[in-house]
Amino acid sequence: MAEQLFAQSELEAVLRFCRAEFVADNYFHAVLEAAKSIADKLRTTTGLTDDGGKLVDAALGGSTPELAINGLETDSQRSEQAGFANLIKGTFGMFRIPVAHEAWILWTMSKEGAEDLLSLASLIHRRLDAAR
Repeated sequence: MAEQLFAQSELEAVLRFCRAEFVADNYFHAVLEAAKSIADKLRTTTGLTDDGGKLVDAALGGSTPELAINGLETDSQRSEQAGFANLIKGTFGMFRIPVAHEAWILWTMSKEGAEDLLSLASLIHRRLDAAR
């Protein structure tokens, strides 16, 4: 069961958006809603209203981002910040955009694939919760 895979706070943040779909084995929509939870967390945390890559760039990009996942003091820390932004953009590109634009009968999502995304979304939520 998904609840056993994640820490409680991150799990609840993700499952708040997709529990009904996941429990009903509707993995296509569970994945879409889990990806939306990430954008919601970014908007709620920053007050920004953008979406997708524009939201990620506004929240996590630039030399003084709205949210920093570390001190941004070294090249490695700045690379980690950029990589985290790219991870979120990649998550949107791989899970949210295809699901939002593809007919569900043409885009297969297994339970294991959905659990992988829930795990990734949980990691992203945890890092955003710790950002300053």
